[in-house]
Amino acid sequence: MSSSTTNLTAPDDAAHDSGRDPGRERWQQAYEAAREAGRVPDREFRTLSGIELDPVYGPEPGDRRVERIGWPGEFPFTRGLYPTGYRGKPWTIRQFAGFGNARQTNERYRMILAGGGDGLSVAFDMPTLMGRDSDDPLSLGEVGHCGVAIDSAADLEVLFEGIDLGSVTTSMTISGPALPIFCMYVVAAERQGVDPRRLNGTCQTDIFKEYHAQKEWLFAPEPHLRLIGDLMVHTNATMPAYKPLSVSGYHIREAGSTAAQELAFTLADGFGYVELGLSRGLDVDSFAPQLSFFFDAHLDFFEEIAKFRAARRIWARWMRDRYGARTGRAQWLRFHTQTAGVSLTAQQPYNNVVRTAVEAMAAVLGGTNSLHTNALDETLALPTEQAAEVALRTQQVIAAETGVTNVADPLGGSWYVEALTDRLEAEAEAIFATVLRLGERRGQEPHPIGPVTAGLLAGIEDGWFTAEIAEASFAQQAELESGRRAVIGVNAHTTTVSGELEILRIDDSVETEQRALLARRRAERDGAAVDAALATLAAVARGTGDLVAPMLEACRAEATLGEICGTLRDVWGGWTETATF
Repeated sequence: MSSSTTNLTAPDDAAHDSGRDPGRERWQQAYEAAREAGRVPDREFRTLSGIELDPVYGPEPGDRRVERIGWPGEFPFTRGLYPTGYRGKPWTIRQFAGFGNARQTNERYRMILAGGGDGLSVAFDMPTLMGRDSDDPLSLGEVGHCGVAIDSAADLEVLFEGIDLGSVTTSMTISGPALPIFCMYVVAAERQGVDPRRLNGTCQTDIFKEYHAQKEWLFAPEPHLRLIGDLMVHTNATMPAYKPLSVSGYHIREAGSTAAQELAFTLADGFGYVELGLSRGLDVDSFAPQLSFFFDAHLDFFEEIAKFRAARRIWARWMRDRYGARTGRAQWLRFHTQTAGVSLTAQQPYNNVVRTAVEAMAAVLGGTNSLHTNALDETLALPTEQAAEVALRTQQVIAAETGVTNVADPLGGSWYVEALTDRLEAEAEAIFATVLRLGERRGQEPHPIGPVTAGLLAGIEDGWFTAEIAEASFAQQAELESGRRAVIGVNAHTTTVSGELEILRIDDSVETEQRALLARRRAERDGAAVDAALATLAAVARGTGDLVAPMLEACRAEATLGEICGTLRDVWGGWTETATF
């Protein structure tokens, strides 16, 4: 299918009056083109009982409601990005994993890939997420516990040993020190002999949501935006398949937001990054396809489906009408989904398999492009191999046995789903208007990046985003404690015959060994080359130049994550949020 899109404007009255349906005809042409190009398997699609299925279902000719939601593969993409749905492009099974040291996590990655996983998603430990080395005093007791410990490019070499980075897509969930980790990833690929231009994957890099919800920043917002802008420029010029930003609503929802807040805060953050790219002189039709999104799939089944559909529609409209995106690919909202970790319970943990399956099904029916399913034991510890396998098999059962891949957007046209989609869209638009007003109230000159960015920064400085999430979280907790909301095994049906789980425990030896490995690498590297690279990095940071090139050189010299981030802290300082009550 062409990357250009047919935008829905005024209906073709004559065609409708004649009984023709122009939208269906456009979809049919696009579907046939995809089938003839070999993007649809040459087989029949039937129900388990043998009923033959059409690729998509829609209204009778003359029903004008379709003009609001469109058809699969065309603006406003409410019904999905591709005319073929999952028949032509199944979602990517991308399991999130990381624990202990790089060698231990490498073994888990090999298991995931051998078990049918399509892509990798890296979970980093807390010191890495905060830009600290494993031997930093603040890292004591945290090394390898909530993800894998990464201190230098050599660790990423080990992490991906035996895994061809030129053919496997890799997502890295890290924002504060995203640029140095990205540079280490590029260096690891170079050491494999892989041309960085072939790299495909995502680095999260979303600093706005850190100030909203997750709290893993290193500097004030402006230096972080400079780093993100440099990364966007670099990947746009040299790595066309790579996505330098995964705008994350997941952590906003996990902090306690409503579905509408997750939707609106996430897309507003995305608009801020679009403004950042435009402020750097990038062409929106060139860089917008390199943006991706990351959403939570929670337990309210239909609300989640509606949220995903509304997200695509809002994004497409804003990209076309406000930011001037002309091609379909630049208007697409492509997103990864993770099932809701906050919905899992330590009580009766086997119930979590059911919760995860329901959430995963909502993500699929909402049209996710890739998916991670949480393991049943993740509320207690990092997943065991058995729990990780059950999580992987959950996706595979949905894909292979349920029939949900046969028809594009099978719930499209449902009165309930469409009403929820409209409601969430309206609530999100009201929040966007508030964000823009926050920026206008600053009483300053227009922000050089853009008006949404001005509102985002004002909301961060004033604590508005944090307060909104806190209020929503409090309301949900009150419902739980009053019994108005039932959670099975927690405040309802609390008796059980199941015993305690065997959980994965990270031995203290991981930290001891990682610290020793780091000391040995420091002793073996060229110290003068490291010092020179860090001095160059500091000099560029004090000015306005591009930071990717000097950071790549520092990583090639085996400068550590803590040394690189420490160099930038020395130049830019840290940042403490304003306390609000």
